Amino acid sequence: MMEAMKGRAIIQINALLTVVFIVTSLVAVVVFDQPWKAIAVTVCLVCFSVGVVAFLWGYWTAVQRSREDEISVAALYFLVDGAAPSRVSRILNGLLLVQVVVAIATAIARSSTDGKAGSTLAFGILVPMMG
Repeated sequence: MMEAMKGRAIIQINALLTVVFIVTSLVAVVVFDQPWKAIAVTVCLVCFSVGVVAFLWGYWTAVQRSREDEISVAALYFLVDGAAPSRVSRILNGLLLVQVVVAIATAIARSSTDGKAGSTLAFGILVPMMG
């Protein structure tokens, strides 16, 4: 049924980048050494950048649509109230939930290392911007 879904590419890119984020973050948590720390940070920054572009594109589209339809903030950000088909809403909100859980879990897993406060894994907190 995914073939008939409008915006399939957005969902596939989001799902793919979410999987890449999960894998690189988990490896970085376990290994916590170069090059995995740098790879995890790079993946997080790429996901964040994709999220910023998608947000701006979606916001522009919503502004154009709001000339004819009434769109609430919740509908815009969480795809409720018929702003998107229910299946699309479930998939994208599910991916967002996974991104948030993995980001928080990996940031907490190595919250203080090598005697220095903070961790490169905290960059994962930026990923849900893509969600």
